[in-house]
Amino acid sequence: MASTSTNKQPLLVDRVLHEVIDLAGATVAENAGVDIAGTNNASIIVDSTTLDGCIIEDIYAIARTVSTGYKINLYLSSASDYLRQQQAIFVATLTAGTTTGDRTHITLLPYILAPVPQGGNVGTELANTHFQYRYRALYVPKGKALWAAVEQQSSGDQAAAAPLLGVQGGFY
Repeated sequence: MASTSTNKQPLLVDRVLHEVIDLAGATVAENAGVDIAGTNNASIIVDSTTLDGCIIEDIYAIARTVSTGYKINLYLSSASDYLRQQQAIFVATLTAGTTTGDRTHITLLPYILAPVPQGGNVGTELANTHFQYRYRALYVPKGKALWAAVEQQSSGDQAAAAPLLGVQGGFY
């Protein structure tokens, strides 16, 4: 097996990663979407700016209370102190559940190089559906940090009822 020091696959995970943060008050402007403008109160989830990089295999939100469903935006940045507009790169979004305790998992992470074991003969359908046989995850390389913020639901919304956000994976 290749090691990560040679930048070859497969990736070897050295330490487990599981972080859960409270997004109450961690806001970006209403309808911020891909571009952050002005000030924000984003929260850092994983800081790999000075530590090892990591791979995140699952991102989930747990609804805190009955709401209309907060939209959570995820960004990569090279900064670990404040999410700046010039450094924030949008990577994904997730809409939290609307009932207390609802758990919502992100489904559209990027495809990765790790192979998926084939379980038997899939025939001609493999040619049409080969993407369903690939793993999805989010790499946070060394030198980057993963940030999260909920979009304000109205002007001045402090997101006091924003959900909890969890990420699971490993450092490499």
